[in-house]
Amino acid sequence: MYDADHEARGWRFYIQDMIEFSQKVLSYTDGLDQDAFITDGLTYDATLRNLELIGEAATHIPSEVREAHPQIQWRSIIGTRNRVAHGYLGIDDDVIWDIIQTDIPNLLPALRNLLDTTSEDSK
Repeated sequence: MYDADHEARGWRFYIQDMIEFSQKVLSYTDGLDQDAFITDGLTYDATLRNLELIGEAATHIPSEVREAHPQIQWRSIIGTRNRVAHGYLGIDDDVIWDIIQTDIPNLLPALRNLLDTTSEDSK
């Protein structure tokens, strides 16, 4: 039997994961400049892994939800995951740093808002 409420809760867990992974990215890189980030292998690898996980979680968000929330750059998030996971043409450290400094801080409030909005809608 189809349970729409269960399905909605399911994708919201992926949004929660995206928030958690984004917070880790910011935590790991807090206080670092780009050079320090690049030369700290453990931080670099852990950050890339969490960027990959953000994108993987995004792939589990239903297309209806993605379409209803175009302020979140779903395609870019998933594309970043693919480039990091598969190493397409290498990884551009400048792009990664820009994602850390700009995209993730902008993504977090959008994800929280989506989670809050959908939680309210399901009541």
